[in-house]
Amino acid sequence: MAFLVRWAIISVALWVTTLVVPGIDLTAPSTAKGILTIIVVALIFGLVNAFIKPIIKIVGCLFYIFTLGLISFIVNALLFLLVDWLAGLFDLPFNVDGFWAAFWGAIVMGILTWAISLVIPDRLEGKA
Repeated sequence: MAFLVRWAIISVALWVTTLVVPGIDLTAPSTAKGILTIIVVALIFGLVNAFIKPIIKIVGCLFYIFTLGLISFIVNALLFLLVDWLAGLFDLPFNVDGFWAAFWGAIVMGILTWAISLVIPDRLEGKA
């Protein structure tokens, strides 16, 4: 249940990000295809953050310390570009136009997932 709630949170945040950030586009031909694309890309996004991001944090621990955590903005942008590349492998109509779109998209996604998580009760997310 907690996985599905987290997946829904990421999906909503990703959808809003495609609306707000220029350069992050959902080019689906229909609404149904767009919803399906958002759901699949959110799954890819969640898997990348669950498996690859912790490895990067461990390997780059000194960079996080020396930059006082500011390197995380670059890492998040690069992970966002990785999600775009993986979505391209599955021929999903999701596009990120370069580093700066990924940079701002990662910031907006982070803020939105945090804000939506504040509204969702902890027992639905599996934290209680």
